[in-house]
Amino acid sequence: MSPRPHRERQIPNLHERILHTAWQQIAAEGAAALSLRAIARQLGITAPAIYRYYPDRDALVTALIVDAFTSFAAWQAAALEGTTPHDHAGRLCALGLAYRAWAVAHPERYQLIFGTPIAGYHAPLEITMPAAQRGLSLLIQVLAQAHAAGKLRPLSPVPLPAVFDAEGVDPQVLFAALTLWCYVHGMVSNEIGRQYPPVLRDAEVFYRHALQTLTAQYLL
Repeated sequence: MSPRPHRERQIPNLHERILHTAWQQIAAEGAAALSLRAIARQLGITAPAIYRYYPDRDALVTALIVDAFTSFAAWQAAALEGTTPHDHAGRLCALGLAYRAWAVAHPERYQLIFGTPIAGYHAPLEITMPAAQRGLSLLIQVLAQAHAAGKLRPLSPVPLPAVFDAEGVDPQVLFAALTLWCYVHGMVSNEIGRQYPPVLRDAEVFYRHALQTLTAQYLL
């Protein structure tokens, strides 16, 4: 008698199905409730079958973080495709709008990579950091181009302390990139987390206006 085939082999693209089901579980119950056994049950496979792809929950969380950052960076890159290299303000606004659009479209992904950490989970930076840097590197690139063109405002009234460790990138560019990211991240996190006060009637209109204001402050 021939060996009984593994049920997971009957599911096309099982690796992608596992990730898709995990995102559904996170959206419904939160990242802290992520369960390999529950995913296996939903897919109709045995728990040992899913362990062949992910030996434990942390391995799956790491894969989801990389998946989220990859998706985020793809949206950022796509936003720049419709801009011209010398339209520094347009490119900066495009990145900012794409940041919010991605977060609104994928709140569970946004919360996983930018929200409350999962108790007991420690991301392996050698795996997650390269993916995380892709989106930020596009912002740094846009600001560096503006700086080279003499269009980036000097933002710090006092000399910058030696807090950056990145060769080949002007500290003013890094200062602008990180402070701008903090502004944008704060606004989007408030919207996704429903933290805005009732006086704000339209978070999207507020965000767009704030983004235009920030762009005018950062660029000449």
